[in-house]
Amino acid sequence: MEMKHTKILDCTLRDGAYLIDKQFGDNIIRGIINGLVTSRMDFIEMGFLQDDGFGEGKTVYLNGKDAEKYVPQDKRGSLFTVLADYSRYSIDNLDNNTGKTFDAVRACFFKHERFDVIDFCKTIKQKGYMVFVQPVDILGYSDAELIDLIEDVNTIEPECFSIVDTFGSMYSDDLSRVFSLVDHNLIKTSKIGFHSHNNMQMSSALSQDFVRMSYGKRNVVIDSTLCGMGRGAGNTPTELIVQYLVSKMGYNYDMDVLLDIIDTYMNNIRTRCSWGYNTPYFIAGCYGSHINNVNYLRNKNSIRSKDIRFILNKIGESKRKRYDYDLLEQTYLDYLKSDISDASAVEKLWNELHNKNILIIAPGKNAVVQAENIKEFYRREKPVVVAVNYIPDIVKVDYLYFSNAKRYNICQTNREFDSSRRIITSNIKQIADKREVMISFARLIKCGWENMENSMILLLRLLDIVDPAGIFIAGFDGYDIQKVNYAVSDMELSDVGENYAFINEEISDMLIDYLRCRDRNTPIKFITESRFEHIFEETNML
Repeated sequence: MEMKHTKILDCTLRDGAYLIDKQFGDNIIRGIINGLVTSRMDFIEMGFLQDDGFGEGKTVYLNGKDAEKYVPQDKRGSLFTVLADYSRYSIDNLDNNTGKTFDAVRACFFKHERFDVIDFCKTIKQKGYMVFVQPVDILGYSDAELIDLIEDVNTIEPECFSIVDTFGSMYSDDLSRVFSLVDHNLIKTSKIGFHSHNNMQMSSALSQDFVRMSYGKRNVVIDSTLCGMGRGAGNTPTELIVQYLVSKMGYNYDMDVLLDIIDTYMNNIRTRCSWGYNTPYFIAGCYGSHINNVNYLRNKNSIRSKDIRFILNKIGESKRKRYDYDLLEQTYLDYLKSDISDASAVEKLWNELHNKNILIIAPGKNAVVQAENIKEFYRREKPVVVAVNYIPDIVKVDYLYFSNAKRYNICQTNREFDSSRRIITSNIKQIADKREVMISFARLIKCGWENMENSMILLLRLLDIVDPAGIFIAGFDGYDIQKVNYAVSDMELSDVGENYAFINEEISDMLIDYLRCRDRNTPIKFITESRFEHIFEETNML
Protein backbone atom coordinates (compact mmCIF):
# COMPACT_ATOMS: atom_id res chain seq x y z
CA MET A 1 0.00 0.00 0.00
CA GLU A 2 1.18 3.52 -0.80
CA MET A 3 2.61 5.47 2.13
CA LYS A 4 0.03 7.81 3.60
CA HIS A 5 0.58 11.42 2.65
CA THR A 6 -2.13 12.49 5.13
CA LYS A 7 -2.29 11.44 8.77
CA ILE A 8 -5.01 12.18 11.30
CA LEU A 9 -4.36 13.38 14.82
CA ASP A 10 -7.42 12.89 17.00
CA CYS A 11 -7.32 15.43 19.85
CA THR A 12 -10.70 14.73 21.47
CA LEU A 13 -9.12 14.09 24.88
CA ARG A 14 -7.28 17.39 24.68
CA ASP A 15 -9.36 19.92 22.71
CA GLY A 16 -12.63 18.42 23.90
CA ALA A 17 -11.37 18.52 27.47
CA TYR A 18 -11.95 22.28 27.72
CA LEU A 19 -15.69 21.65 27.86
CA ILE A 20 -15.66 19.43 30.93
CA ASP A 21 -12.80 20.87 32.97
CA LYS A 22 -10.62 18.08 31.48
CA GLN A 23 -12.51 15.57 33.65
CA PHE A 24 -13.40 12.72 31.29
CA GLY A 25 -12.96 9.98 33.89
CA ASP A 26 -10.63 6.98 33.73
CA ASN A 27 -13.06 4.62 32.01
CA ILE A 28 -13.88 7.06 29.20
CA ILE A 29 -10.22 8.03 28.69
CA ARG A 30 -9.17 4.40 28.36
CA GLY A 31 -12.19 3.52 26.26
CA ILE A 32 -11.61 6.32 23.76
CA ILE A 33 -7.88 5.56 23.55
CA ASN A 34 -8.43 1.84 22.99
CA GLY A 35 -11.07 2.57 20.37
CA LEU A 36 -8.85 5.01 18.50
CA VAL A 37 -5.95 2.55 18.53
CA THR A 38 -8.26 -0.15 17.13
CA SER A 39 -9.51 2.23 14.42
CA ARG A 40 -5.87 2.63 13.26
CA MET A 41 -5.66 6.30 14.21
CA ASP A 42 -2.25 7.77 13.31
CA PHE A 43 -1.85 10.14 16.29
CA ILE A 44 -3.85 10.20 19.52
CA GLU A 45 -3.59 13.31 21.66
CA MET A 46 -4.17 12.20 25.22
CA GLY A 47 -4.23 15.58 26.94
CA PHE A 48 -2.14 18.43 28.32
CA LEU A 49 1.24 18.87 29.94
CA GLN A 50 0.79 21.44 32.71
CA ASP A 51 2.48 22.44 35.95
CA ASP A 52 -0.83 22.14 37.81
CA GLY A 53 -4.49 21.17 37.36
CA PHE A 54 -4.02 17.43 37.80
CA GLY A 55 -6.66 15.10 39.18
CA GLU A 56 -8.03 11.61 38.95
CA GLY A 57 -9.65 11.00 35.58
CA LYS A 58 -8.34 14.27 34.10
CA THR A 59 -6.35 14.49 30.89
CA VAL A 60 -3.67 16.68 32.47
CA TYR A 61 -0.17 15.38 33.18
CA LEU A 62 3.03 16.65 34.75
CA ASN A 63 5.33 14.45 32.67
CA GLY A 64 5.66 11.20 30.75
CA LYS A 65 5.57 9.04 33.84
CA ASP A 66 2.30 10.65 34.89
CA ALA A 67 0.68 9.89 31.50
CA GLU A 68 2.02 6.36 31.19
CA LYS A 69 -1.03 4.79 32.87
CA TYR A 70 -3.23 5.52 29.87
CA VAL A 71 -0.87 4.34 27.13
CA PRO A 72 -1.49 0.71 26.06
CA GLN A 73 1.50 -1.60 25.90
CA ASP A 74 0.68 -2.40 22.28
CA LYS A 75 0.11 0.89 20.46
CA ARG A 76 -0.55 -1.01 17.20
CA GLY A 77 1.13 1.68 15.12
CA SER A 78 -0.57 4.68 16.73
CA LEU A 79 1.60 7.45 18.14
CA PHE A 80 0.61 9.43 21.23
CA THR A 81 0.91 13.18 21.69
CA VAL A 82 0.31 15.78 24.40
CA LEU A 83 0.04 19.54 24.12
CA ALA A 84 2.23 21.85 26.20
CA ASP A 85 1.21 25.50 26.39
CA TYR A 86 4.51 27.42 26.65
CA SER A 87 3.07 29.81 29.23
CA ARG A 88 1.65 27.02 31.43
CA TYR A 89 4.39 24.40 31.46
CA SER A 90 7.91 24.38 32.82
CA ILE A 91 9.99 22.22 30.50
CA ASP A 92 12.13 21.17 33.47
CA ASN A 93 9.23 18.96 34.56
CA LEU A 94 9.46 16.86 31.40
CA ASP A 95 11.26 13.57 31.90
CA ASN A 96 13.15 11.61 29.27
CA ASN A 97 11.15 9.45 26.86
CA THR A 98 11.15 5.82 28.02
CA GLY A 99 9.14 4.51 25.07
CA LYS A 100 6.26 3.62 27.42
CA THR A 101 4.47 6.95 27.30
CA PHE A 102 3.60 9.60 24.72
CA ASP A 103 5.80 9.93 21.67
CA ALA A 104 5.48 13.62 20.83
CA VAL A 105 4.92 16.98 22.51
CA ARG A 106 3.09 19.74 20.69
CA ALA A 107 4.37 23.17 21.74
CA CYS A 108 1.65 25.83 21.66
CA PHE A 109 2.52 29.53 21.99
CA PHE A 110 1.31 33.08 21.32
CA LYS A 111 3.00 35.33 18.80
CA HIS A 112 4.80 37.39 21.43
CA GLU A 113 6.35 34.15 22.77
CA ARG A 114 7.69 32.98 19.41
CA PHE A 115 11.31 33.94 20.08
CA ASP A 116 11.40 32.18 23.45
CA VAL A 117 9.69 28.94 22.42
CA ILE A 118 12.60 27.74 20.24
CA ASP A 119 14.72 26.62 23.21
CA PHE A 120 11.59 25.06 24.73
CA CYS A 121 11.18 22.95 21.58
CA LYS A 122 14.86 22.02 21.45
CA THR A 123 14.64 20.67 24.99
CA ILE A 124 11.65 18.51 24.04
CA LYS A 125 13.71 16.92 21.27
CA GLN A 126 16.73 16.48 23.53
CA LYS A 127 14.56 14.48 25.92
CA GLY A 128 13.68 12.03 23.17
CA TYR A 129 10.27 13.23 21.95
CA MET A 130 9.10 14.34 18.55
CA VAL A 131 8.14 18.00 18.60
CA PHE A 132 5.18 19.66 16.88
CA VAL A 133 5.25 23.46 16.59
CA GLN A 134 1.78 24.99 17.09
CA PRO A 135 1.69 28.82 16.69
CA VAL A 136 -1.59 30.25 17.96
CA ASP A 137 -3.59 32.29 15.41
CA ILE A 138 -1.45 31.95 12.32
CA LEU A 139 -3.60 34.55 10.53
CA GLY A 140 -2.34 37.03 13.11
CA TYR A 141 1.16 36.83 11.57
CA SER A 142 2.26 38.98 8.67
CA ASP A 143 4.02 37.10 5.87
CA ALA A 144 7.37 38.47 7.03
CA GLU A 145 6.75 37.46 10.66
CA LEU A 146 5.71 33.96 9.60
CA ILE A 147 8.80 33.50 7.43
CA ASP A 148 11.02 34.67 10.31
CA LEU A 149 9.34 32.17 12.63
CA ILE A 150 9.77 29.32 10.16
CA GLU A 151 13.46 30.12 9.73
CA ASP A 152 13.90 29.77 13.51
CA VAL A 153 11.78 26.60 13.55
CA ASN A 154 13.91 25.04 10.82
CA THR A 155 16.83 24.92 13.27
CA ILE A 156 14.75 22.49 15.36
CA GLU A 157 13.74 20.24 12.44
CA PRO A 158 10.34 19.50 14.00
CA GLU A 159 8.18 16.52 13.16
CA CYS A 160 5.44 18.95 12.18
CA PHE A 161 4.69 22.67 11.90
CA SER A 162 0.96 23.40 12.15
CA ILE A 163 -1.32 25.96 10.53
CA VAL A 164 -3.58 26.82 13.46
CA ASP A 165 -6.85 28.61 12.66
CA THR A 166 -7.44 29.56 16.28
CA PHE A 167 -10.52 31.70 15.74
CA GLY A 168 -12.13 29.73 12.92
CA SER A 169 -11.68 32.67 10.54
CA MET A 170 -10.18 30.98 7.50
CA TYR A 171 -11.58 30.63 4.04
CA SER A 172 -10.07 28.35 1.41
CA ASP A 173 -7.98 31.12 -0.16
CA ASP A 174 -6.53 31.99 3.27
CA LEU A 175 -5.51 28.37 3.82
CA SER A 176 -4.02 28.09 0.33
CA ARG A 177 -1.98 31.26 0.81
CA VAL A 178 -0.62 30.23 4.22
CA PHE A 179 0.08 26.67 3.10
CA SER A 180 2.09 27.91 0.10
CA LEU A 181 4.09 30.22 2.34
CA VAL A 182 4.82 27.48 4.88
CA ASP A 183 5.54 24.82 2.26
CA HIS A 184 7.99 27.09 0.45
CA ASN A 185 9.96 27.98 3.58
CA LEU A 186 9.67 25.02 5.99
CA ILE A 187 12.45 22.45 6.04
CA LYS A 188 11.45 19.55 3.77
CA THR A 189 11.79 16.88 6.45
CA SER A 190 8.90 18.37 8.45
CA LYS A 191 5.22 17.67 7.98
CA ILE A 192 2.68 20.50 7.84
CA GLY A 193 -0.30 20.26 10.18
CA PHE A 194 -3.73 21.86 10.09
CA HIS A 195 -5.85 22.62 13.15
CA SER A 196 -9.15 24.34 12.43
CA HIS A 197 -12.28 25.49 14.26
CA ASN A 198 -15.78 25.37 12.86
CA ASN A 199 -16.99 28.93 13.47
CA MET A 200 -17.70 29.47 9.78
CA GLN A 201 -18.98 25.93 9.07
CA MET A 202 -15.78 25.48 7.02
CA SER A 203 -13.73 23.13 9.15
CA SER A 204 -14.44 19.84 7.40
CA ALA A 205 -14.33 21.40 3.92
CA LEU A 206 -11.04 23.16 4.67
CA SER A 207 -9.54 19.91 5.91
CA GLN A 208 -10.46 18.26 2.61
CA ASP A 209 -8.98 21.23 0.73
CA PHE A 210 -5.82 20.83 2.79
CA VAL A 211 -5.51 17.20 1.68
CA ARG A 212 -5.89 18.19 -1.96
CA MET A 213 -3.59 21.21 -1.95
CA SER A 214 -0.79 19.34 -0.20
CA TYR A 215 -0.93 16.13 -2.25
CA GLY A 216 2.38 15.48 -3.98
CA LYS A 217 4.02 18.39 -2.15
CA ARG A 218 4.26 17.57 1.53
CA ASN A 219 3.21 14.96 4.10
CA VAL A 220 0.56 16.48 6.34
CA VAL A 221 -1.26 15.97 9.64
CA ILE A 222 -4.89 17.01 10.18
CA ASP A 223 -6.23 17.59 13.69
CA SER A 224 -9.75 16.39 14.40
CA THR A 225 -12.04 15.40 17.27
CA LEU A 226 -14.82 12.86 17.58
CA CYS A 227 -18.15 14.56 16.70
CA GLY A 228 -16.12 17.77 16.34
CA MET A 229 -15.97 18.11 20.14
CA GLY A 230 -14.27 21.35 21.17
CA ARG A 231 -14.83 24.77 22.64
CA GLY A 232 -17.47 26.90 20.98
CA ALA A 233 -18.14 25.79 17.41
CA GLY A 234 -15.83 22.80 17.78
CA ASN A 235 -13.37 21.24 15.33
CA THR A 236 -13.14 19.08 12.24
CA PRO A 237 -15.06 15.89 13.11
CA THR A 238 -12.77 12.86 13.04
CA GLU A 239 -15.43 10.67 11.46
CA LEU A 240 -15.95 13.12 8.56
CA ILE A 241 -12.31 13.51 7.56
CA VAL A 242 -11.71 9.77 8.05
CA GLN A 243 -14.66 8.93 5.80
CA TYR A 244 -13.27 11.29 3.15
CA LEU A 245 -9.84 9.62 3.25
CA VAL A 246 -11.35 6.13 3.22
CA SER A 247 -13.78 6.76 0.35
CA LYS A 248 -11.65 9.05 -1.81
CA MET A 249 -8.09 7.87 -1.14
CA GLY A 250 -8.46 4.26 -0.04
CA TYR A 251 -7.10 4.72 3.49
CA ASN A 252 -7.66 1.86 5.92
CA TYR A 253 -9.16 3.48 9.02
CA ASP A 254 -11.93 1.42 10.61
CA MET A 255 -15.04 3.60 10.45
CA ASP A 256 -17.19 1.06 12.31
CA VAL A 257 -14.91 1.29 15.34
CA LEU A 258 -15.11 5.11 15.29
CA LEU A 259 -18.90 4.93 15.21
CA ASP A 260 -18.81 2.52 18.15
CA ILE A 261 -16.74 5.03 20.16
CA ILE A 262 -19.27 7.73 19.35
CA ASP A 263 -22.21 5.55 20.39
CA THR A 264 -20.52 4.36 23.56
CA TYR A 265 -18.93 7.56 24.85
CA MET A 266 -19.64 10.70 22.88
CA ASN A 267 -23.43 10.63 23.11
CA ASN A 268 -23.08 10.40 26.88
CA ILE A 269 -20.55 13.26 26.97
CA ARG A 270 -23.07 15.44 25.10
CA THR A 271 -25.36 15.24 28.12
CA ARG A 272 -22.68 17.04 30.15
CA CYS A 273 -21.78 19.83 27.72
CA SER A 274 -22.55 21.24 24.30
CA TRP A 275 -20.61 22.45 21.29
CA GLY A 276 -21.13 23.12 17.60
CA TYR A 277 -21.84 25.84 15.09
CA ASN A 278 -24.22 28.66 15.93
CA THR A 279 -24.60 32.30 14.95
CA PRO A 280 -22.60 33.85 17.83
CA TYR A 281 -19.66 31.54 17.10
CA PHE A 282 -19.93 32.49 13.45
CA ILE A 283 -19.60 36.13 14.51
CA ALA A 284 -16.52 35.24 16.58
CA GLY A 285 -15.04 33.67 13.45
CA CYS A 286 -15.82 36.75 11.36
CA TYR A 287 -13.92 38.96 13.77
CA GLY A 288 -11.13 36.58 14.81
CA SER A 289 -12.34 36.78 18.39
CA HIS A 290 -11.55 34.61 21.39
CA ILE A 291 -14.58 32.47 22.11
CA ASN A 292 -14.70 33.63 25.75
CA ASN A 293 -15.79 37.07 24.52
CA VAL A 294 -18.80 35.54 22.81
CA ASN A 295 -19.67 33.30 25.73
CA TYR A 296 -19.57 36.28 28.10
CA LEU A 297 -21.83 38.37 25.90
CA ARG A 298 -24.28 35.53 25.27
CA ASN A 299 -25.09 35.48 28.99
CA LYS A 300 -26.56 38.99 28.72
CA ASN A 301 -30.33 39.09 28.79
CA SER A 302 -31.92 39.88 25.44
CA ILE A 303 -28.63 40.49 23.64
CA ARG A 304 -28.96 40.13 19.89
CA SER A 305 -26.49 38.66 17.44
CA LYS A 306 -25.99 42.06 15.81
CA ASP A 307 -25.19 43.51 19.26
CA ILE A 308 -22.41 40.95 19.74
CA ARG A 309 -21.14 41.81 16.27
CA PHE A 310 -21.05 45.52 17.08
CA ILE A 311 -19.24 45.05 20.39
CA LEU A 312 -16.56 42.75 18.94
CA ASN A 313 -16.00 45.20 16.11
CA LYS A 314 -15.88 48.13 18.53
CA ILE A 315 -13.26 46.77 20.95
CA GLY A 316 -10.72 46.31 18.14
CA GLU A 317 -8.65 43.53 16.61
CA SER A 318 -5.94 43.08 19.24
CA LYS A 319 -8.26 43.18 22.27
CA ARG A 320 -10.79 40.69 20.92
CA LYS A 321 -8.09 38.05 20.39
CA ARG A 322 -7.89 37.84 24.19
CA TYR A 323 -10.67 38.61 26.64
CA ASP A 324 -11.17 41.55 28.97
CA TYR A 325 -14.53 41.25 30.69
CA ASP A 326 -14.41 44.78 32.10
CA LEU A 327 -13.90 46.18 28.62
CA LEU A 328 -16.71 44.04 27.22
CA GLU A 329 -19.04 45.16 30.01
CA GLN A 330 -18.35 48.85 29.47
CA THR A 331 -18.68 48.59 25.70
CA TYR A 332 -21.94 46.69 26.11
CA LEU A 333 -23.35 49.31 28.49
CA ASP A 334 -22.33 52.15 26.19
CA TYR A 335 -24.02 50.39 23.28
CA LEU A 336 -27.22 49.84 25.25
CA LYS A 337 -27.39 53.57 25.97
CA SER A 338 -27.34 54.27 22.24
CA ASP A 339 -30.30 52.00 21.40
CA ILE A 340 -33.58 53.90 21.80
CA SER A 341 -37.11 53.77 20.47
CA ASP A 342 -37.14 56.39 17.71
CA ALA A 343 -40.34 55.66 15.75
CA SER A 344 -41.85 59.07 16.48
CA ALA A 345 -38.59 60.83 15.55
CA VAL A 346 -38.41 58.97 12.23
CA GLU A 347 -42.04 59.84 11.53
CA LYS A 348 -41.29 63.53 12.20
CA LEU A 349 -38.37 63.49 9.77
CA TRP A 350 -40.46 61.66 7.17
CA ASN A 351 -43.09 64.37 7.35
CA GLU A 352 -40.47 67.11 6.93
CA LEU A 353 -38.01 65.54 4.47
CA HIS A 354 -39.94 62.99 2.41
CA ASN A 355 -39.95 63.80 -1.31
CA LYS A 356 -37.84 66.93 -0.75
CA ASN A 357 -34.45 67.71 -2.26
CA ILE A 358 -31.79 67.48 0.46
CA LEU A 359 -28.49 69.33 0.29
CA ILE A 360 -25.89 67.81 2.62
CA ILE A 361 -22.99 70.09 3.51
CA ALA A 362 -20.17 68.03 4.97
CA PRO A 363 -17.18 69.80 6.60
CA GLY A 364 -14.61 69.09 3.88
CA LYS A 365 -12.46 71.98 2.61
CA ASN A 366 -14.33 72.11 -0.70
CA ALA A 367 -17.35 73.42 1.18
CA VAL A 368 -15.29 76.65 1.36
CA VAL A 369 -13.16 76.42 -1.79
CA GLN A 370 -16.21 75.74 -3.99
CA ALA A 371 -18.73 77.72 -1.95
CA GLU A 372 -20.06 79.47 -5.08
CA ASN A 373 -21.21 76.12 -6.47
CA ILE A 374 -23.15 75.53 -3.28
CA LYS A 375 -24.72 79.00 -3.27
CA GLU A 376 -25.76 78.71 -6.91
CA PHE A 377 -27.37 75.32 -6.33
CA TYR A 378 -29.16 76.65 -3.24
CA ARG A 379 -30.57 79.69 -5.08
CA ARG A 380 -31.74 77.54 -7.97
CA GLU A 381 -33.22 74.51 -6.17
CA LYS A 382 -34.21 75.81 -2.69
CA PRO A 383 -33.31 72.46 -1.01
CA VAL A 384 -33.59 71.45 2.63
CA VAL A 385 -30.04 71.94 3.95
CA VAL A 386 -28.49 69.52 6.44
CA ALA A 387 -25.00 70.37 7.75
CA VAL A 388 -22.87 67.55 9.12
CA ASN A 389 -21.02 67.99 12.44
CA TYR A 390 -20.41 71.74 11.94
CA ILE A 391 -22.23 75.04 11.35
CA PRO A 392 -21.46 76.55 7.94
CA ASP A 393 -22.22 80.17 7.02
CA ILE A 394 -22.54 79.62 3.26
CA VAL A 395 -26.33 79.28 3.09
CA LYS A 396 -29.23 79.04 5.53
CA VAL A 397 -29.11 75.66 7.30
CA ASP A 398 -32.36 73.86 8.14
CA TYR A 399 -30.85 71.06 10.24
CA LEU A 400 -27.55 70.43 11.95
CA TYR A 401 -26.76 66.71 11.98
CA PHE A 402 -24.47 65.21 14.64
CA SER A 403 -23.38 61.64 15.23
CA ASN A 404 -19.97 62.64 16.60
CA ALA A 405 -20.12 63.62 20.27
CA LYS A 406 -16.89 65.67 20.14
CA ARG A 407 -18.15 67.73 17.21
CA TYR A 408 -21.47 68.24 18.99
CA ASN A 409 -19.74 69.54 22.10
CA ILE A 410 -17.55 71.92 20.09
CA CYS A 411 -20.50 73.36 18.17
CA GLN A 412 -22.39 74.09 21.38
CA THR A 413 -20.18 77.17 21.80
CA ASN A 414 -21.33 78.58 18.45
CA ARG A 415 -23.97 81.32 18.79
CA GLU A 416 -26.05 79.67 16.03
CA PHE A 417 -26.28 76.35 17.85
CA ASP A 418 -29.15 77.06 20.25
CA SER A 419 -31.41 78.50 17.57
CA SER A 420 -30.78 75.64 15.10
CA ARG A 421 -32.87 72.54 14.65
CA ARG A 422 -30.74 69.46 15.13
CA ILE A 423 -30.78 65.78 14.22
CA ILE A 424 -28.63 63.80 16.65
CA THR A 425 -27.89 60.13 17.11
CA SER A 426 -28.42 58.49 20.48
CA ASN A 427 -24.73 57.84 21.15
CA ILE A 428 -24.31 61.57 21.84
CA LYS A 429 -26.64 61.91 24.84
CA GLN A 430 -29.68 60.32 26.40
CA ILE A 431 -32.20 63.15 26.47
CA ALA A 432 -32.93 65.38 23.48
CA ASP A 433 -33.91 69.00 23.97
CA LYS A 434 -36.93 70.60 22.30
CA ARG A 435 -35.04 71.52 19.10
CA GLU A 436 -33.57 68.06 18.61
CA VAL A 437 -34.75 64.95 16.82
CA MET A 438 -32.96 61.90 18.26
CA ILE A 439 -32.38 58.84 16.07
CA SER A 440 -31.18 55.46 17.34
CA PHE A 441 -27.46 55.10 16.70
CA ALA A 442 -27.96 51.32 16.63
CA ARG A 443 -30.42 51.75 13.75
CA LEU A 444 -27.81 53.41 11.52
CA ILE A 445 -24.56 51.68 12.45
CA LYS A 446 -23.25 48.75 10.44
CA CYS A 447 -20.25 46.69 11.49
CA GLY A 448 -17.30 45.53 9.44
CA TRP A 449 -15.04 48.58 9.32
CA GLU A 450 -12.80 50.35 11.81
CA ASN A 451 -14.32 53.67 10.74
CA MET A 452 -17.89 52.34 10.83
CA GLU A 453 -19.12 55.48 12.67
CA ASN A 454 -18.40 57.83 9.75
CA SER A 455 -21.08 60.51 10.02
CA MET A 456 -21.75 60.88 6.29
CA ILE A 457 -22.42 57.18 5.87
CA LEU A 458 -24.80 57.18 8.83
CA LEU A 459 -26.65 60.21 7.47
CA LEU A 460 -27.06 58.62 4.04
CA ARG A 461 -28.61 55.57 5.69
CA LEU A 462 -30.96 57.82 7.64
CA LEU A 463 -32.04 59.75 4.55
CA ASP A 464 -32.89 56.54 2.76
CA ILE A 465 -35.40 55.84 5.54
CA VAL A 466 -37.25 59.13 4.90
CA ASP A 467 -37.04 58.75 1.09
CA PRO A 468 -36.26 62.28 -0.19
CA ALA A 469 -36.67 63.31 -3.84
CA GLY A 470 -32.93 63.77 -4.29
CA ILE A 471 -29.71 63.91 -2.28
CA PHE A 472 -27.06 66.50 -3.18
CA ILE A 473 -23.64 66.43 -1.49
CA ALA A 474 -21.08 69.16 -0.86
CA GLY A 475 -17.88 69.08 1.18
CA PHE A 476 -17.57 65.28 1.26
CA ASP A 477 -13.99 65.39 -0.02
CA GLY A 478 -12.06 62.54 1.53
CA TYR A 479 -8.68 62.91 3.20
CA ASP A 480 -5.36 64.14 1.84
CA ILE A 481 -2.16 64.00 3.87
CA GLN A 482 -0.62 67.09 2.21
CA LYS A 483 -3.56 69.48 2.31
CA VAL A 484 -6.06 71.07 4.67
CA ASN A 485 -8.91 68.59 5.09
CA TYR A 486 -11.64 70.63 6.78
CA ALA A 487 -13.66 73.74 6.12
CA VAL A 488 -12.96 74.88 9.68
CA SER A 489 -9.40 74.75 11.00
CA ASP A 490 -10.32 73.62 14.51
CA MET A 491 -11.77 70.40 13.05
CA GLU A 492 -8.39 69.16 11.77
CA LEU A 493 -7.37 65.79 13.18
CA SER A 494 -3.82 64.94 14.21
CA ASP A 495 -4.44 61.21 13.91
CA VAL A 496 -5.35 61.22 10.19
CA GLY A 497 -1.68 61.49 9.18
CA GLU A 498 -0.38 58.45 7.40
CA ASN A 499 -3.72 56.68 7.92
CA TYR A 500 -5.44 58.93 5.38
CA ALA A 501 -5.26 56.30 2.61
CA PHE A 502 -6.73 53.62 4.84
CA ILE A 503 -9.56 55.91 5.97
CA ASN A 504 -10.38 56.81 2.34
CA GLU A 505 -10.37 53.14 1.42
CA GLU A 506 -12.75 52.26 4.25
CA ILE A 507 -15.13 55.10 3.39
CA SER A 508 -15.10 53.93 -0.23
CA ASP A 509 -15.86 50.39 0.85
CA MET A 510 -18.71 51.57 3.09
CA LEU A 511 -20.16 53.65 0.25
CA ILE A 512 -20.07 50.65 -2.09
CA ASP A 513 -21.83 48.57 0.55
CA TYR A 514 -24.39 51.35 1.10
CA LEU A 515 -25.19 51.61 -2.61
CA ARG A 516 -25.48 47.86 -3.03
CA CYS A 517 -27.77 47.42 -0.05
CA ARG A 518 -30.11 50.41 -0.40
CA ASP A 519 -33.67 49.79 -1.53
CA ARG A 520 -34.29 53.36 -2.73
CA ASN A 521 -33.79 54.86 -6.19
CA THR A 522 -33.25 58.37 -4.86
CA PRO A 523 -30.67 60.07 -7.11
CA ILE A 524 -27.46 61.21 -5.43
CA LYS A 525 -25.33 63.99 -6.95
CA PHE A 526 -22.20 65.90 -5.92
CA ILE A 527 -22.18 69.71 -5.89
CA THR A 528 -18.46 69.94 -5.08
CA GLU A 529 -15.52 67.77 -6.11
CA SER A 530 -14.99 64.54 -4.16
CA ARG A 531 -12.64 61.59 -4.37
CA PHE A 532 -15.73 59.40 -3.83
CA GLU A 533 -17.74 60.64 -6.81
CA HIS A 534 -16.48 57.85 -9.08
CA ILE A 535 -18.06 55.24 -6.79
CA PHE A 536 -21.50 56.59 -7.58
CA GLU A 537 -20.69 56.83 -11.28
CA GLU A 538 -19.53 53.22 -11.38
CA THR A 539 -22.75 52.05 -9.72
CA ASN A 540 -24.88 54.09 -12.16
CA MET A 541 -26.05 56.45 -9.44
CA LEU A 542 -25.20 59.63 -11.36
